[in-house]
Formats: sequence, structure tokens, C-alpha cells
Amino acid sequence: MYGISDILYLLIYRVFGYRKKVVMNNLMTAFPEKTEKERTKIANEMYHQLFDTFLETIKLISISKKELNKRFKCNYEVVNDLFESGQNVQLHGGHFFNWEYVNLAYCANIIYPFIGVYQSMTNETFDRIMYKMRGKFGTHLIPVNNFNREFIKLSRGRYVLTLGGDQNSSNLENAYWLPFFGKMAPFVTGPERMSVAKDTAIVFSTTYRIKRGYYQSELSLFTKEPKTFAKGKITIAFRDFLENQIRQRPSNYLWTHKRWKRQYDAEKYKDMTLKDN
Repeated sequence: MYGISDILYLLIYRVFGYRKKVVMNNLMTAFPEKTEKERTKIANEMYHQLFDTFLETIKLISISKKELNKRFKCNYEVVNDLFESGQNVQLHGGHFFNWEYVNLAYCANIIYPFIGVYQSMTNETFDRIMYKMRGKFGTHLIPVNNFNREFIKLSRGRYVLTLGGDQNSSNLENAYWLPFFGKMAPFVTGPERMSVAKDTAIVFSTTYRIKRGYYQSELSLFTKEPKTFAKGKITIAFRDFLENQIRQRPSNYLWTHKRWKRQYDAEKYKDMTLKDN
């Protein structure tokens, strides 16, 4: 399968240059101090991981829990130790490779009922396949466009909710604006607002590859008292965590999405602009 991944890398990236301009522009924004050769190396490694992710996702359709746990290691006790407290948990993570492993492995090993949010695919056949794969170990999947209504029902019980804190906000006037690698970017407010409203513990999540097909994930408890933080401080803390993880392993992050595509207007968004201090 990895042979197929290498062919896809050569064809889609090397020959057709899939989103190459977006990736290189993102890397220039994030790492202006690096040479073009260094940024190209990051891009090459990122594309290899991207195509590996596609192929590994196919394997996840049939993977057993035993095989999954052989290939994916994590300190699950950070979350599981919170269960007896009666407090629910939110996991805040970014687009680190391989996020499909994360969904399955977390659900299979965390003792809380596990909730994931997903974007439906336009192709109904592929959407059904992905839905079945992502839910094979019991994940409660909520479509993003129906999140509020379905989450209300599930939130009455115990849960861990996993959220992508690096998503671009669809409502710029309701986003938190703050510097990300030195350039203003909008961050979704939902993860912070929901943790405060539900008084959930917040755990930050990162994952990285050890070798092809094998991953290490690290969970770190950020707080059990989200209500004690001033507005925006949880989001700032996650931004710092996210940026630090990316700087450690820049090719481990999905650079194909336009993180800085939104134009910042200081006057228009002044009420939602966060200050680091």
C-alpha cells in the first residue's frame, strides 16, 4: 500500500502539483526565516504523510483493536483518570497526521463515550464508508451542520468531545482573531465557549508518526476549571500549544488548507481581537 502512496506522491504532487502554491505560501508565512530548500523539504515530507494517510484510512476499515493498539500508542490515562470525578472532557487538537488513527484509537481506549464531529462528503457512497469506518469502535458521530441539536441530547450524559481548534471560522465577526506564526488569523470560538458553558476539563492533543504506520499521541491536561479563565485565554493557550507542536514537527501538519486566507480588518474585528497579555 505504501508503494501506491509513493506513486500518488509522484503523480499528484510532483507532476500535477496538487495545492503546491497554497502549501508553499503557507510555509513562507509560517517560516520566513527558513531557506526555500528547507521549506521545500517540509512540503515534500508533508505530502508523503498526506498520501500515506489516504492509504492508511483504507486499512482502518478492517483493522482490529489489537492491531490498532500495536500501531498507535497514547497516554490515555490523562483522560481516563478524570472519569471518577464526574467531569466530562473536551479534547482540543489540530490537523496532525494521522487524524483518522486518532479517532479510532481514542474511542477504542478512552472509557468515556466518545463524540466526534465530521463534515459530510458530497459522494454518498464514500460518505457511508467513512461514517462506518469512523464509528466502528462506537464513536458518536455528529455532522457539523447539525451539531447543536444532536449534541444537546448527548451532553446530558458522560462524554469526551474531540474538536479541531485550528478550524477556520465561517463567521469572521464571531471568531477570535490573534497572531498565528506572526500573522493574524481567525480561530473558532466554539471550543472555548462550550468548555466554559459545560464546565468540562480541557485536554490538549497532539499526534506524530514514529515510522510508517506507527504513531505516538500525547495528551496533556490543560485545566479542570475553564470558568476561571478570562475571555479568550483558553484559545490563546491552545494557539500557543498548536504553534509549538508545529514548530517541533512542521511536516506533521496539514499545510494544504488556507490558514491565512481571511483578511484581517483591525477596526471591523476589534471586539474579537485577542491580546496575548
